[in-house]
Amino acid sequence: MHWTLARRAEKMNPSVIREILKVTERPGIISFAGGLPSAKTFPVDAFAAAAAKVLRDDGPAALQYSASEGYRPLCEAVAAWLPWDVNPDQVLITTGSQQGLDLVGKVLIDEDSRVLVETPTYLGALQAFAPMEPSVVGVDGDDDGVAIGDFAAKAPGARFFYVLPNFQNPTGRTMGEARRAALVERAAALDVPLVEDNPYGDLWFDAPPPAPLAARNPDGAIYLGSFSKVLAPGLRLGYVVAPRAIHPKLLQAKQAADLHTPGFNQRVVAEVIKDGFLDRHVPTIRALYKQQRNAMLGALEREMQGLGMQWNQPAGGMFLWARLPEGVSAVDLLPRAVERGVAFVPGAAFYAAGGDARTLRLSFVTASADEIDTGIAALAQALREHLATLHA
Repeated sequence: MHWTLARRAEKMNPSVIREILKVTERPGIISFAGGLPSAKTFPVDAFAAAAAKVLRDDGPAALQYSASEGYRPLCEAVAAWLPWDVNPDQVLITTGSQQGLDLVGKVLIDEDSRVLVETPTYLGALQAFAPMEPSVVGVDGDDDGVAIGDFAAKAPGARFFYVLPNFQNPTGRTMGEARRAALVERAAALDVPLVEDNPYGDLWFDAPPPAPLAARNPDGAIYLGSFSKVLAPGLRLGYVVAPRAIHPKLLQAKQAADLHTPGFNQRVVAEVIKDGFLDRHVPTIRALYKQQRNAMLGALEREMQGLGMQWNQPAGGMFLWARLPEGVSAVDLLPRAVERGVAFVPGAAFYAAGGDARTLRLSFVTASADEIDTGIAALAQALREHLATLHA
């Protein structure tokens, strides 16, 4: 039988990260590759109690079809959790925030539509948008976030600008207050909507990040959030906060995709968080991740001396961004690193049109401090060997 693929299917590509994660399943591999939260942070006992209560008190409704918008008490909890005035009617519960990206793409992108993204940006967003066949344009930035001048130069005709202001995946950088204010002002003036993705914003270490972009211009931004990083990713629960002008279309796309996000999961999460649980639980995640970030920074400082590698110091989140010495490709280094028992993600995959081959992303949250020490030492040894080969 001959199957003729739709043109959009030709645009679908496997995730580089997911392919690398297959390598990390080998025994003895220390992985800095995945974007997985630490399983140590999952509140298993709280979920066990909540699941039992939901089934005992409201089992038939929890196991039935439910509203496409989401379980109303959970929508209300999301609205109350966010740091600006959000009406629960603006909240759409999604099957992970990844589905939110898919819905945004379906509703806002036509073939050849101009879509702006950061340089670099979240690989999963590029995958979600690709089947809609947009023209994706990268906007330059620095350690403080988006370069406003480059955004303004590339903005004409753009359907939206996708941006992660807090502890960005992959770089871990955070957009400063002045840059946020300037971006929101310029986007409004240029009539370019913002799509703000914020899965990591609650994972700050010493001080919370500045107010969200959506809080500054709620009618000009779609906001995506997630329970994956503050509770557990296996729930597949995220949410979209959308202006009233666009919410109905996102809802219709959601109905066509899956009717609704699992109602049982929604009710369990609503039960878990109803009494301020997140205010007590999230600080424990912050403390653990800060400790692990510090362990990685210390190991890099100790092991990479004289090797010409550079890295940043994220103020929150899960990732650290590094750059290898001149002439060294992260893709070429990866097999040698795996031979040494350590894995990472080459950074070029995070660029809309190909990018800096010297960059790599290191996740510090799933490895223990001892594993971080061992893994960074192995990475340094792999880099030494690779440099020796290049200079031979």
